[in-house]
Amino acid sequence: MVLVSHSDPAPATRLREVPVPRQSPWRLASLLGDQHIEDVEARARRLQERIQARAVWNVNSTEKGGGVAEMLHSLLPYARGMGIDARWAVIHGTDEFFRITKRLHHALHGSTGDGSRLDTHARAIYDAVLRDNADDLLTAVRPGDIVVLHDPQTAGLIRPLKRHGAHVAWRCHIGTGRQGEPDLKKAWSFISRDLVEADVTIFSHPAYIPKCCDDGRSVVIRPSIDPFSPKNEDISPETARSILTQAGIVSGPPPEAPPTFTRLDGSPGRVDHFADITGLGPPPPWDAPLIVQVSRWDPLKDPIGVIEGFTEHLRRRDGEHARLVLAGPTVRSIPDDPESAETLDRVLETWRRLPHSVRARIQLACLPMADMEENAAIVNALQRHATIVVQKSIHEGFGLTVTEAMWKARPVIASAVGGIVDQIEDGVSGLLLADPSDPAAFANAVQRLMDDAELARSLGENAREVVRERYLPVRHLIQYADLFERLEL
Repeated sequence: MVLVSHSDPAPATRLREVPVPRQSPWRLASLLGDQHIEDVEARARRLQERIQARAVWNVNSTEKGGGVAEMLHSLLPYARGMGIDARWAVIHGTDEFFRITKRLHHALHGSTGDGSRLDTHARAIYDAVLRDNADDLLTAVRPGDIVVLHDPQTAGLIRPLKRHGAHVAWRCHIGTGRQGEPDLKKAWSFISRDLVEADVTIFSHPAYIPKCCDDGRSVVIRPSIDPFSPKNEDISPETARSILTQAGIVSGPPPEAPPTFTRLDGSPGRVDHFADITGLGPPPPWDAPLIVQVSRWDPLKDPIGVIEGFTEHLRRRDGEHARLVLAGPTVRSIPDDPESAETLDRVLETWRRLPHSVRARIQLACLPMADMEENAAIVNALQRHATIVVQKSIHEGFGLTVTEAMWKARPVIASAVGGIVDQIEDGVSGLLLADPSDPAAFANAVQRLMDDAELARSLGENAREVVRERYLPVRHLIQYADLFERLEL
């Protein structure tokens, strides 16, 4: 057996299985009602009868950082809680492999990324790494098992899994509706020969489905969040303040409440680590209005554009005490994202060129990643404390950070791109930026919310209800059940 538990001291060349705890769907009853949960459990029993002893595997490239890992941590425990043998494996890869897959990631958004070639040499590296991963994975996957592969890092596993007798779905969490983009065509050309062998392909938006998958085998399933996870659980303002003070993100004497949170297994957790902060002077005082964007350090999240838009806002409102916090993971902590350090360096260069008075209003926070649940608790506190949450992406597959902020009833300013437009109705559940590259439009939106507390409150309340109705795990699991019932098991 080559597949090993994440708790083992496995070398980098070994595929890892991530432990999946069990979570009862009944804890969602307070939000959705008892009848809803009873119906879901009945559906799960029908699915169990159909799949019998088969395992349902999810395979991706990282267990921490990014929306896919976040979604799997939230979703799979509920599947296990309903009697499904849900498992999770994480592939390994070389630096060159992840450089290639990051290039594919950008290209599937229609972006050039680092401009490197997606040629036969790149394909040879890609194939070699996934061939090694397939050798490991096939020691654990049994013929008849269901395997859901996530994103371009895993597409090369489709054929060996199919030959092995598994039922294979490939899920793409990224994309663009601009199907004519040259880089997008290159990306689909690179992986299309793998995709044609999948039993089904899954996308987050109908416009993302390429011609190579537009043959009746594709479905649309949008992501979800767990409202009781450390990142989304309800916490008091005092607890949020204590967590942010402990992490060094805000200043002032900590409240009496301890910096605690509830772990996924129900046990208590405590925030002990500090964020790595770049800024001038002390962190923002607790009562300063905080504008927050939480994302990977990725050029597609446009952190430099956020700085430019906030700078324009300060130019107009010189006496205002608002602060900007750009928060992301500690660089090099996410193995499948080799660009994070370079992106952060560019953000730092932009920050250093700003006037002293502007730099003093902007914090760059690298959040600790040693304990992922602690990291999630810090994000939770930061989003809940924010006056405004921003997601000014240039491209976005879905935008789970938007969903998370909406659940916390925060007013959100976000780009009208990708899956964000599925979540936010402009002026009703958030504010959308028609042109993400326009700093003036960003400044206008910030100013509008800063001047109209009632609008900000209404947007936040409406946003939370949207998430309750559309983006909780029960809906997600029902769609998976529908999908698995289509397979010829």
